[in-house]
Amino acid sequence: MRITVRDIRAMKTRGEPIPMLTAYDTPTARLLDQAGVPILLVGDSVGMVVLGYEDTTRVTMADMIHHVQAVVRGSARACIVADMPFMSYTVSVERAVENAGRLIQEAGAQAVKLEGGTTVAEIIRRVVAAGIPVMGHVGLTPQQVLNFGGYRVQGRSLADAEAVLRDAIAVEAAGAFAIVLECIPSELAGLVTETLSIPTIGIGAGPACDGQVQVIHDLVGWLPDFTPKHAKRYAELGAAMRSAAEQYLADVRGKQFPGPEHGWSLDESVRRALKDRIAAIRAGQ
Repeated sequence: MRITVRDIRAMKTRGEPIPMLTAYDTPTARLLDQAGVPILLVGDSVGMVVLGYEDTTRVTMADMIHHVQAVVRGSARACIVADMPFMSYTVSVERAVENAGRLIQEAGAQAVKLEGGTTVAEIIRRVVAAGIPVMGHVGLTPQQVLNFGGYRVQGRSLADAEAVLRDAIAVEAAGAFAIVLECIPSELAGLVTETLSIPTIGIGAGPACDGQVQVIHDLVGWLPDFTPKHAKRYAELGAAMRSAAEQYLADVRGKQFPGPEHGWSLDESVRRALKDRIAAIRAGQ
């Protein structure tokens, strides 16, 4: 049985911290699911960490459906939350409901996540009314990076902090079951968490949130040249992969790989008979 949004809300009620990680493919989803991660987010961050885009604005619905399907196939227990990509929900409420439905019906997600507060409250309300659970996302909203002029901490001034709080309250009132707080001061995240009855899940928002989410690549060092301030490195898989590739190259060039143990043998009588037939085979006989 998969974890449900009701289970996630109950975790806040019990005071149980809520871990969430991103996943974009079947092998990663399988490993994280086996580790017991309760929520796997198929984020539009796939555009930057997997597809090589400069930001998330180039990610399409087709990209998201493709990667959500892969994560669903690789997991059995985790609740799968799918990001709604740039321009998939802001053109019209009708398109928002349609695209959210595709992520549930075609891709197999259990919930969708969309960015924004008061400006998308009606969209959240309509998507939830269609029977689709919604996770909100306020603070630093990466799909607005062009307006922000870069990835900047939000909510530092009184006016900006109040705007974040208003956004969070609007998301809850619209029916979201949880909300991501990204790159806001820890104290502000604590106030939002105290104010809301739904779980808050922080990324760069300090320890007072009900849960935490991180991009798996940042945690395991798949992109070794950069680690965000809000991430903690738990492994060095990028360096290990590069080292493995270098050893493989050396073994192939030095004729150390493959060895006899890496292949299969042909019966000697078959080999001799086949060798005797090479000339006839060349002649087409």
